[in-house]
Amino acid sequence: MPDLDSGHIFLTTFAPIRDSSARPDKHTSFTQDVRVALASLPTALQSPATEKIGVNSPFSRNTRTHLARMFVLNDVVYNGRLGQNALAASVSGDNPATIQEVDRLNTSYLVFCADIDAVEVDGAPLPHTLAPEDQKRVRASYATKLWETMEDELRAVYSNCVGFDSVDSAEDFATYLDRCHVETTMPFHDYYLKLPEFNRLPLKLLLAAVGLPLLYALLGLILRIFGVMEMPVFGTNTLLALIFGGIATIVIGFAAVLYAIHNGEKPLPPGEYDDLPSVLKSLYLQRAFSDFYVESQGVDDADLHARFGAFLKQHKPSDRSGPTQAPGVIGAP
Repeated sequence: MPDLDSGHIFLTTFAPIRDSSARPDKHTSFTQDVRVALASLPTALQSPATEKIGVNSPFSRNTRTHLARMFVLNDVVYNGRLGQNALAASVSGDNPATIQEVDRLNTSYLVFCADIDAVEVDGAPLPHTLAPEDQKRVRASYATKLWETMEDELRAVYSNCVGFDSVDSAEDFATYLDRCHVETTMPFHDYYLKLPEFNRLPLKLLLAAVGLPLLYALLGLILRIFGVMEMPVFGTNTLLALIFGGIATIVIGFAAVLYAIHNGEKPLPPGEYDDLPSVLKSLYLQRAFSDFYVESQGVDDADLHARFGAFLKQHKPSDRSGPTQAPGVIGAP
């Protein structure tokens, strides 16, 4: 399930930040310049405090980005020594006081993560599955869209990264971001109104596929132990039955494990209203209907019917294009 799940692409990219020693005339490091550029990016208007700023996040200029985050990764976290059995370490002579090798990054990285609709056109239906080449095309389409809507901000940040000097167009940026792409192995999704049909394993079939040759091998072993040279039913030499059954059990068991892993990698289907335009429309209607509910208290049936008809005509619940809530805000006037 790399990157794609529930109709979304969970994008992760690592762009190496340039070594400041390459420019001795520079008074700040490239890493610090990245931090300054990130600090200057306005956040989404997602709280009463940020609403007062009045300048929305540049990522809100498209309707594919559900969530986005950019940060500097200086180094990986040290998780401590590799655990081992104390008795085994004593027998092998492994001294726990000996320093183990620690993984380190050779440079700082600009990390960009985003949860986006897996579409190439804003508002298009979310796909259930996508081939790797189609996922790559969706990522390129998204990167192109970002460049078209926030080129200045992207230049301010990525100009401090290795290899960005040759980026002069949206296509160049899409290629650059693809080179920085790493697989997202654990996406998180929380839009489901009802759980989908999960990719269940055919457990009975798998157990039968592994168990039958195993029983065949065990039968051959037991008969061999009691001196029976030939299987009474199958007419097979018990030694051959033991060998054949054992090999078949190992091969089929290995295939069953691979099948289970492949089944677990299948993406879950998208929810009915999981695309960003639908989410924004839902938030807009939630707020509009709450106001309608409060304002309609105590009115008679005829007036309520007329009011609700006017509400449907004004807010158009089935039209995701509008009126709706703008991206990056917690409310709409």
